[in-house]
Amino acid sequence: MSSKAIQTRTVIAAVIFALVGVSAFMFAPSREIAVVLNLLLLTVYLFAFEVVGVDVAAVSIMVLLGLISHFGSMIDLPKPLVQGRELFSGFSGNAVISIIAVMIVGAGLDKTGLMSKVASFIIRVAGNTEARIIPAISSTVGFISSFMQNVGAAALFLPVVGRISARTGLPMSRLLMPMGFCAILGGTITMVGSSPLILLNDLILASNKALPPEQQMETWSLFTVTPIGLALLASGIAYFVFAGRYVLPGKASEDVTSGANAMDYFQELYGLDYAVREVVVPPESRLVGKTLDDIERPYRLRIIAIMRGNDDLRIDPARDVEIAAGSVLGLLGAPERLNEFAAAKGLQLRDEMETFADQLSPAKAGIAEIVIPPGSELIGKSARDLWMRKTYGISLTALHRGGNTLREGDGVRDLPLQSGDALIVHTGWDALAHLEKDKNFVVVTTEFPHEEMRPHKVSAALACFAVALVLILFTDTLLSISLMTGAIGMILLRVLSIEEAYRAVSWKSVFLLASLIPLGLAVETSGTAKWIAEQTLLLLGGTPIWVIQLAIAILATFFTLVMSNVGATVLLVPLAVNIAIGAGADPAVFALTVALATSNSFFLPTHQVNALLMGPGGYRVADYMRAGGIMTILFITVLMIMLNLIF
Repeated sequence: MSSKAIQTRTVIAAVIFALVGVSAFMFAPSREIAVVLNLLLLTVYLFAFEVVGVDVAAVSIMVLLGLISHFGSMIDLPKPLVQGRELFSGFSGNAVISIIAVMIVGAGLDKTGLMSKVASFIIRVAGNTEARIIPAISSTVGFISSFMQNVGAAALFLPVVGRISARTGLPMSRLLMPMGFCAILGGTITMVGSSPLILLNDLILASNKALPPEQQMETWSLFTVTPIGLALLASGIAYFVFAGRYVLPGKASEDVTSGANAMDYFQELYGLDYAVREVVVPPESRLVGKTLDDIERPYRLRIIAIMRGNDDLRIDPARDVEIAAGSVLGLLGAPERLNEFAAAKGLQLRDEMETFADQLSPAKAGIAEIVIPPGSELIGKSARDLWMRKTYGISLTALHRGGNTLREGDGVRDLPLQSGDALIVHTGWDALAHLEKDKNFVVVTTEFPHEEMRPHKVSAALACFAVALVLILFTDTLLSISLMTGAIGMILLRVLSIEEAYRAVSWKSVFLLASLIPLGLAVETSGTAKWIAEQTLLLLGGTPIWVIQLAIAILATFFTLVMSNVGATVLLVPLAVNIAIGAGADPAVFALTVALATSNSFFLPTHQVNALLMGPGGYRVADYMRAGGIMTILFITVLMIMLNLIF
């Protein structure tokens, strides 16, 4: 769609929203409710059409709400929509502080390499195809979020998904949304999986005080909702497996894009058309017992990785390493030479990277450019003399000198190095980082992951995480305090520096969430939410019970998009109980319907999990509307079917 068409559509939508907003003053029962309805319409408009960034829109609405509250007497508001001291309370709210803390905890676990190992395990089990990785990640996160807060599960897996994306080449935008949606769905598996379900039994007991003995409700046990939650989680996973290609955005992640640009650079500048493939050496192969040097020269390729047995894996191995039966080799070279070599030696050429998917991923290794400076101690020595792979961890693939590029097969490893030689090497990024400090080289390639891992801090990181988890699961400590205990522990024990902790926080997510909290408060305290609910249910008098139950589920879904899920639950459970009693239905089931439907938060990025993932995934509001719109309908359908089957 052209920019002019988009502008026209935005203007037309603005006129329609404005007309609806003006009419709200005619049918709303009070000026307060009319003003709040207009603020809701403005929020939806800004989010849907992205006139400004979603975080800027949220902050703008918060400021506008503050101005209206302060100058409310000028438009005949009897009282402020939000008290001044509450306008910025979202920034210190339990949810926002919890998100900040859990992002720091996740970054600390990632810094030790623990999340990298989890990512490696998932890739090893599920491979590197989207159809297999999405179920593996989503089911794992869904299970974890069944016993801890879903935003915590999503934040902890954020670095895992980032590493999987970098190693498989799958864009983050194809993986984060399924993971986030399934983290929300996982919160419906047990009665401790989400705040509304935790709160539900207390609300039932409070409602019982006003009911006669024969109408009082039983509270729900821990696993009462498990069949419903599992069905919802399974439907979410199936949705993305079968429909993900149509509804998920395909934005490439930065790592993948930069890797592709690097290969384009070397191909354009030096004419190097290289590919990386895996081959398996069968036991009867004549390559068994030969060294890497015996193979590389005749076939003009480089063996950049070898796996012998279960625990002997080497990246950029030395030339005297022998090939054992059943070895897996990682080959670098022109595609036609790799195919020729595999065919001539009867080797099994794999279509996808399996053994070295982690070690040879763009996040850990790649092609780099190094120059020999004047005064280097290496001048006059060849790569063979230096045992370059064994000494420096770099595998020479080409050498550019005097306008000519020499490749494997041109005796490149036997040439004495000269000042000004440009070496094109395959290397692990950790080895390249060490070469930046070596005066014998000038590293030209600077755009590569500079990552200082701290594997020696894994025990400290796990201890901090364990303390936070124990506080969450076995005490009544606030979630924010529990998680911040783990976060500050990471900093005090030097798992992370304070600067790294600041960088770990997605401040866009923080401002988005914190700015929307006062709007939700205004929706609740002004009576807007209660009025909408009452008017909707008033229209359903005399309809079948399942229609009323469906309306309650839809109302809960709507309210959880514009206010906190806890607020929506507190508001709607008493209404649902009274309506169920009047309609002759089970009030406990109607109350459960509300508590489950408040997890149906997929259409807008207002849920904590969606807000958290919006920045890293590069998502727009339209992406949530497209994928989340269908997920919303699917959620309600599965929820209604399961509730009526079981109860």
